[in-house]
Amino acid sequence: MNSDSSQATERDRDEAWETTVLLVDDEQHLREAYADLLEKRFTVLTAADGEAALAAMTDNVDVLLLDRRLPGLDGADVLDELRKNGYDRPVVIVSAVDPLLQEIEQHVEEYLFKPVNRDELIEAVEQVTPPQ
Repeated sequence: MNSDSSQATERDRDEAWETTVLLVDDEQHLREAYADLLEKRFTVLTAADGEAALAAMTDNVDVLLLDRRLPGLDGADVLDELRKNGYDRPVVIVSAVDPLLQEIEQHVEEYLFKPVNRDELIEAVEQVTPPQ
């Protein structure tokens, strides 16, 4: 490999890691598996429920990966609260449940059905990631 392609690969990786993803899922094994997949490309924060998602939200979060069914505040409630507070970054719902009109009205950029494979997950984040 020549040095130019090596530098391009490192630069691309550094730019990707500038993207911060907040992954919200109450199923620990899925949350950990998805985080493991995403951490190779992005900075990943995780939350196990709606309240933790709201607490973990910062201005640094570029993309929200959100399960619909969560204990306490469900995904729609979390999204509604975030939108009311000015969160205007992309949201990807990752759920085993069919989408509701409510999610579409809340400006969800992508809807993935569980189980989600590595390529689908990474592609969804890349497609909705705002330019850095």
